[in-house]
Amino acid sequence: MEWQSALALMLGTLFFLMAVGTPVVFAFLAVNLIGAWVFLGQEAGLAQWVRNTTSSITSFSLTPIPLFVLMGEVLFHTGLAFKAITAIERVISRVPGKLSIVSILGGTTFATLSGSSIANTAMMGGVMMPEMQRRGYHPTMSMGPIMAVGGIAMLIPPSALAVMLGSLAGISIERLLIGGILPGLVMAMGFLAYVVIRSRLRPQDAPSDPNDDLGLSGWQKWRPFVKDVVPLLGIFIAVVGSMLAGWASPTESAAIGVTASVVATLFYRAFSWPALWKSLIETAKVSVVILFILAASTTFAQLLSFSGASTGFLGLIKGLGLNQVTLVIGMLLILLVLGMVLDQVSMMMIALPFFMPLAVAAGVDTVWLGVMILITLEIGLLTPPFGLLLIVMQSVVPSSIRLPQIYRAAVPFLIIEIAVLALVFCLPQIATGLPNLIR
Repeated sequence: MEWQSALALMLGTLFFLMAVGTPVVFAFLAVNLIGAWVFLGQEAGLAQWVRNTTSSITSFSLTPIPLFVLMGEVLFHTGLAFKAITAIERVISRVPGKLSIVSILGGTTFATLSGSSIANTAMMGGVMMPEMQRRGYHPTMSMGPIMAVGGIAMLIPPSALAVMLGSLAGISIERLLIGGILPGLVMAMGFLAYVVIRSRLRPQDAPSDPNDDLGLSGWQKWRPFVKDVVPLLGIFIAVVGSMLAGWASPTESAAIGVTASVVATLFYRAFSWPALWKSLIETAKVSVVILFILAASTTFAQLLSFSGASTGFLGLIKGLGLNQVTLVIGMLLILLVLGMVLDQVSMMMIALPFFMPLAVAAGVDTVWLGVMILITLEIGLLTPPFGLLLIVMQSVVPSSIRLPQIYRAAVPFLIIEIAVLALVFCLPQIATGLPNLIR
C-alpha cells in the first residue's frame, strides 16, 4: 500500500470515528486494531500490537503522572486549597478588580499544587463566581480570569500533561517541566495587568466593596497568608528546587510533592481517611485514562511509521525546503487550528508523530518547541467552539449565562495567551533559561 493510502486509511478512519461521537481513546484503539491487522500481518500483527501496548505503559518515566495528580487531589479534597484562596483574598484590599485579582493569584497558586486545568477552573469557579455575580462584575471580569488562569496549570509544574507530552515527544520531562515556569508566570502577570487596567478605565465592570478591608491591618491581615499559603508554596519550591538542584528526578520530586502534601494535611489537622480514599480513587480514574491514551498514542505512532505514512509525509515536507522558523510557525498554526475542534490529548496524539521527527531533523530545540506546544494546547482550552474550559465554566455558572457570553469573556485573555506564545517564540530564553540551570 502506498504511504498516501496508508495515511488516508488511518487518519480518515480516526476522524470518522471521532465525528460520530466515539470517545478519543476508543477511536484510537479501533484505528490501532485496523492498522495492526493490515500493516503488521493479521493475527501476528495483533499479537505485536499487544506487546507494543504493554511496553508503552510500563516505562518508569510515566510514574510522575499519578503522583502529580494525587498531590493536587489531596490538597483539593482536604480543603487546604480553599483555605489558601481565602487567605489571599484577605491580603488584597482597596485594589481595582479585587475579586478578579484574587481569582488570578489563587488560581496560579493552585496551579503550582495541582496539574489539572479542569480541577483548577471548576474549583475557582465554584468559589469565586457567586460573590462576583453578587457584586455585579462584568462577565469578562468574572468568568474570564477564572478560565484563563485554569490553563496555567498546564504550564507550571506539577503538570501531568507536560509529563505526557515529554513522554510522547521524547523531550526531557525534567527540562520541560522547568521550562514552563517562566512562561506561566509571564502569562499570569499579563492577566493581572489587563484586570487592573480595565478596572481603572471601567470601574463599573468590577465594582468595589467598601467593606473589603474588614478593618484589618498589619499582622491580622497577613497572618492567614503566612499560615495557609506560604507553607503550601514550600511544596512547589521543594518539587521544583529538587529538580533544579539535580537532587531528584521528576519521579522522585513528584514523590516528594505527594509526601509534603500529606504532611501538610497532618500539620493543618485537615487529614481524614475518607478524604485520602477519595483522592486515591480520583487519582486512579485520571491515571487509567491517561495510560490508555498513552498506550493508544504510542501504538498509533508506531503504525504510522511501519506503514510508511510517517516517512512519506516527512519526505514531502522536507522536500519543501522550509527553514527552522517557517517550520515551527507552521507547526504552531496547525495546532492553533486543531485547538478549535479537538481536545488537547487528540492534538498531541495526531500531531507529535509528524512534528517531532521534523523538528529533530531541522535542529529545533525540543524544549523550546515543547513549551510552545504546551502554550498552544492551553490556548486551545479557551478557543471556541469546543474549548474544554469554556464547557467547564458553563457547568459552574447559572443557566441564565449562555455560551456566547462565555466565549466573549475569554477573548481578551485568549489574546494575551497568543501574545505570550509570540514572546516565547521571539525570546526562546524564556522557555530554555531555567532548564539550562539544571545541574
